[in-house]
Amino acid sequence: MGRHVVLGKGPVGTATAQLLAERGHEVVVLSRSGGTSTDVVQHRAVDAADAAALIAAVGPADALYNAVNPPRYDRWTQDWPPIAAAVRVAAEQAGVLVVVGSLYGYGRPTGPMTAATPLAATDVKGRLKAGLWTDLLAARAAGRIRVTEARASDFVGPTVPPAQSHVGRQLATLRAGRRAWVVGDPDVRHSWTYVPDVAATLVALGADPRAEGRAWMVPTGEPRSQREVLTDVAAAMGARPARVTGIPWPVLRALGAVDSQMRELVAIRHQWDADFVLDSSETTAVLGLQATPWAEVVRATAQTPTAAGKGTSSAGTGRLNQ
Repeated sequence: MGRHVVLGKGPVGTATAQLLAERGHEVVVLSRSGGTSTDVVQHRAVDAADAAALIAAVGPADALYNAVNPPRYDRWTQDWPPIAAAVRVAAEQAGVLVVVGSLYGYGRPTGPMTAATPLAATDVKGRLKAGLWTDLLAARAAGRIRVTEARASDFVGPTVPPAQSHVGRQLATLRAGRRAWVVGDPDVRHSWTYVPDVAATLVALGADPRAEGRAWMVPTGEPRSQREVLTDVAAAMGARPARVTGIPWPVLRALGAVDSQMRELVAIRHQWDADFVLDSSETTAVLGLQATPWAEVVRATAQTPTAAGKGTSSAGTGRLNQ
């Protein structure tokens, strides 16, 4: 079995480390806060933006999985570049760098997004994410690293912190039978990616030579509108039928005038006011990976502690950060 290093201990990093350990690998998890090591997973405290410290902690590895993401939208342009630069150098010691990607780089889509869809974002966050991938491909072309990326849509599942999940933040509301106020049009189609499917994809990409040198879409089920998702979850809870209403964009823009996080959310309104759909059929056809059945995803989500009225999940941070 090989030595695998996971950078970040949020929902995806934690699930990936667990899956690697179950398959008998030596697993090291690096995060800003560290953690308690077990017989199967070692935890070490490392700042991902500290290149020297990161290089020393990663060491020789069969695969390095980058599941880190700065948590604040409004600081991405400051926080991402040093982290990305440090990871690129540290990856030179690894057999392959496996990156947790997103759909930001595509910008406003004109149809279902695949790995071959041009990265045509015009917003700041989208251009940044596209540029990070371009930088990795340049390092690969120079013979410095081997790399692959798993791209996913908005996360869903019981380990995603409710306060930082478009579905999770509505769980208490649904349980109480109150109206759910959502961002954007509640009836446009949207893809939702289950966290265990992200972890399974990362592990597969790290082990399959065919995956190297390009991006892959994480297996994701049929798109569902926010109204459909919340209706499904409410039914699984045994709660009253979900009442779902979109927050008007003028209200969100007004909030953005005083809240930088909200301002950044408004900048990606294209993800919520029109269909935003991921097509993962190629990943299934080539690599044999499949999305978890939606009924299972809904059942797991509805059974989280928050959904049962028992408080907030503490299983990691919201957007894959340390």
